[in-house]
Amino acid sequence: MKIVVVGSGIVGASAAYHLAKKGAEVVIVDKLHEGQATAAGAGIVCPWISSVENEDWFTLAKGGACYYPSLIAQLKEDGENDLGYGMVGALAVSSNIDELDEIELKVKKHQAEIPDVGEVSRLSAEEARLLFPPLSEDLAAIHVTGAARVDGRLLRDALIRGAVKHGALSYSGEAKLKAVSSKITGVHVNDDFITADSIVISAGAWAAQLLAPFDIQVPIEPQKGQIVHLKLEQQETSKWPVILPQSSHYLVSFDDSRVVVGATRETGSGFDYRITAAGLLEVLGEALSVAPGLSNSKVHEVRVGFRPAGPDILPLLGPVPSIEGLVIATGLGASGLTMGPYSGKLAASLAMNEKLEIDITPFDPFRRTLKVQ
Repeated sequence: MKIVVVGSGIVGASAAYHLAKKGAEVVIVDKLHEGQATAAGAGIVCPWISSVENEDWFTLAKGGACYYPSLIAQLKEDGENDLGYGMVGALAVSSNIDELDEIELKVKKHQAEIPDVGEVSRLSAEEARLLFPPLSEDLAAIHVTGAARVDGRLLRDALIRGAVKHGALSYSGEAKLKAVSSKITGVHVNDDFITADSIVISAGAWAAQLLAPFDIQVPIEPQKGQIVHLKLEQQETSKWPVILPQSSHYLVSFDDSRVVVGATRETGSGFDYRITAAGLLEVLGEALSVAPGLSNSKVHEVRVGFRPAGPDILPLLGPVPSIEGLVIATGLGASGLTMGPYSGKLAASLAMNEKLEIDITPFDPFRRTLKVQ
């Protein structure tokens, strides 16, 4: 079976990897847009603390978090070790005791049903700073050991290399879909035509553009995120936990004395690639209010990414009824690096006409909804 995967962000890279491992003939096509969400995202894998109250969202997020250890093991078997993945734990921080009580109760309910949550404990502000020294002195925390962080760029690249090791081919260029008699037949890329039995559309915020020529309207739009990378010279940050304040912002540490802080959620932004004064003010202001110890760090890099935002909190995952052989896998919004690898695995099974391990009905790309993300 020959399958083309259009888009090589975390979802497409995962789909290609799993398809190639299943023995499919796989071709990856990507225009390599600047602003790919995977390349800009912080990579928090911790749905246990999320404020999202939606069972269907949690089912997919839980599946994504629980699948990571297996995926990391598979990639290492394929010789891929530079993954940027670490089970470093997370601190949900607040100065409000009632807020911490609610978080602790919620996480312990998850813990009772899901071993992957790990240990859950209450930390004083002083104990929290032992794990993340730059924290504010008035922030106590709930510590959850079963949280991880991942470098999206490194993981994406490892998945693509893994797919190639299993026989996948990769093309750089703009894909144009072709269908005959409501059946997908392949894609035009540059001056080539690549035949296909099935196509996975995992082009993130650009997915709607691919489907527009077929009058297929997918409710996806770019949500701009500006994210700042800080450097703490000669600081060992590799084991620092993820910091989750009670807002949409976060702090994530990596191996190279780097702390990533973010991010804006600019709905209705379009593909605006500018780094703005307001965006930097928001991100740095939020970060320094939580971790004033970062005030003397060096601004190493600012990234702009476009999350594929759907009409509500749920991703778009499923077949296109009007065109046989076409699968959509996008719309993960701010949860891309939590859900992405697992969603790619599910998309691979869809493309191969295999039975799925979860019910994906709630993620129907053409569902009707009025809820705004």
